[in-house]
This record gives sequence, C-alpha cells and structure tokens, in this order.
Amino acid sequence: MFTFFLMLLIGGGAAFAALKSDDLPVPLPIRWAVRGGGGFVAVFVALYVISRFVANVPTGSVGVRDSLGNVEESPLLPGLHFNTPFSRVVMFSTRLKNIQEGIEATSQEGLIFDLNVSLQYRIDPRKVSQVYRTIGTSESEIVVSRFRAIVRSITALHPAESIYSTKRTMIAEEMRRQLAQQLEPLGFVVEAALLREVKLPETVQAAIQQKLKIEQESKQMEFVLSKTRQEAQRKQIEAQAIANYNRTVAQGLTSQVIQLKQIEAMQSLAESKNTKVIITNGNSPILVSPGGN
Repeated sequence: MFTFFLMLLIGGGAAFAALKSDDLPVPLPIRWAVRGGGGFVAVFVALYVISRFVANVPTGSVGVRDSLGNVEESPLLPGLHFNTPFSRVVMFSTRLKNIQEGIEATSQEGLIFDLNVSLQYRIDPRKVSQVYRTIGTSESEIVVSRFRAIVRSITALHPAESIYSTKRTMIAEEMRRQLAQQLEPLGFVVEAALLREVKLPETVQAAIQQKLKIEQESKQMEFVLSKTRQEAQRKQIEAQAIANYNRTVAQGLTSQVIQLKQIEAMQSLAESKNTKVIITNGNSPILVSPGGN
C-alpha cells in the first residue's frame, strides 16, 4: 500500500511538472485543471503520510503494534501514538462482551435437555499482546468452544432437578470459576456465567414442580407444628411458674400469720359503723376498744 502511494506521488509529480510546461501541446482548460488540482493531490498525499505516522487508539480499545512480524509487548492505550510506515496497529476492544449460547446438554441421569447460557468476559489490557500472538483477532471462537465444553461437563455431574431449581446458582458459579481457570491464562477476564433458561421435557418438568410443591407444603406444616410446640412449652412454663408461686405463698402462711390476718380483718369490721355480729370459733382474740364499746 505504501509503495503504491509512493509511485502515485512520483508519477503525479512528474505529470504535474510536465503539464506546467508551456511547450507541451495541451489544451488550456486541461492545463488549468491540472495546475489547480495539484494542491488537492498535495493535501491528499500529506494526509496519507500523517496517517501512516500517527495511530489513534479510540476509547474502550487498546492497540498492538506489529512491526514486520515483531509484536511489541506494551499495549497502546487510548490516544494518539507515533508510528512508522513499516508498522501497523491492531485494535482490540476492552469493553465487556456478552456471548449467548443454546446448548444441548446431559444431566447426571442421562437426560438430554436444552440450556440457554450467557458468558460475560473482556480482554485483559495487560495481556493483549499475548492474545494477539497466540490467538489473533478471532478470540470468540476459542472462548465459545471452551464455554460450551465446560457447560456440558458440569451439567453431567448434577441431576436434572438440581439444574432446574435447587442448585441453579451454584452451577452457574461453578461454570464461571472453571472458565476463569481456563481463559485468564490466555488473557481474558471472566466476569459472569449465567444459566438463563433450562428446557426440560414437559413430563419431567411437571414432576419436579409437583415435588417442589410437596416439599414446600411439608416445610410449611413443619413450621406450624414448631410454632404449636413452642406455644405449648410457653404455656407449660407459665403454669409451672404460677404453681411455684402458689406453693411459695402457701409455705409462707404460718399459724401466726393467719392469726394476724384474722385480727386485722376483725379490727376493720369493728371500726365500721354498720351493725354487725362477729362469730368466732372461740380461739380468736376479742378486741375491746379502750372506750368500752
């Protein structure tokens, strides 16, 4: 490409110099057009030369400089960078990428079902030169193939019920962890692996849902029984406390205390202005007021 433009520049310059000469039998309109177009050619050539010596790395990307097969280790960060005519800058996006795949997998029981999964990853800017040397610019082929293989290997270790409901989050995290182990040494950062949809046969799906419903009802009943047992224990403890209190009070009521209470009661009656007759068993003391009443 550079050689072509160099030849174009030399040829165009020679033609321009020849057409400027008044000795050549060239019509005047063509001569004026060529002379006027010389400035346009010069500007075009200048812009091309500048573009060959300056590389612009946009935001969200990094560049790798390849000089005749020699790849520089340090990546080019976003911004303008000086370049040479014999070097080219290969751009890599560092933004988060999302891959969605539909995979036919097998459960631990040998049940074949369909999965919709997603992988979110990005290129590590510090390892972009390694990615260019070992993989090139088509990294998605490597990432997708390993993603599909890991998903199948993990689902084969779990029963369909776990994949469908109980261990769905755990299985997704296991996929992310294994992908990180394989892809990070290659220069990729795995952000998340998502188990979006599990498509089981309708009969299997209905059986799993029925089982989950029964388990939920059983847990609810167990909760109710637990609350009932707790309430019974509370009432038993309350009754025991009342019985202990009554026993303590009964033990504290000696004959002297009872006699004192009788005296207090009769004294209260005696002080009343109402007509009264107090019948005792003969053992209770009779209070006589100092006034003889």
